[in-house]
Amino acid sequence: MKLKYGDKIIYMEGIITKVEEGAIEIDFKGRLGHIKVPMRMIISDYPLKVGQEVGFNMSFLELLSPKINEKYRSNLDRKIDKEVEK
Repeated sequence: MKLKYGDKIIYMEGIITKVEEGAIEIDFKGRLGHIKVPMRMIISDYPLKVGQEVGFNMSFLELLSPKINEKYRSNLDRKIDKEVEK
């Protein structure tokens, strides 16, 4: 599906707050939020450590449709039900 609005690329920076086996978590500078990304999205010549700074280009997220994707929703519901059972 094509986006309706033009791309507005914004340079952002953040601090690594958590390093897991397959992902890292980043707090955006300026109290703009928090994001978790897969390790495969990181370009680095160094081992990743908590407290390191990262820079990246980001755009706004755009809702593609008001419809709910029922397949993914049911998978999420099943995952939540399994976590509650634990």
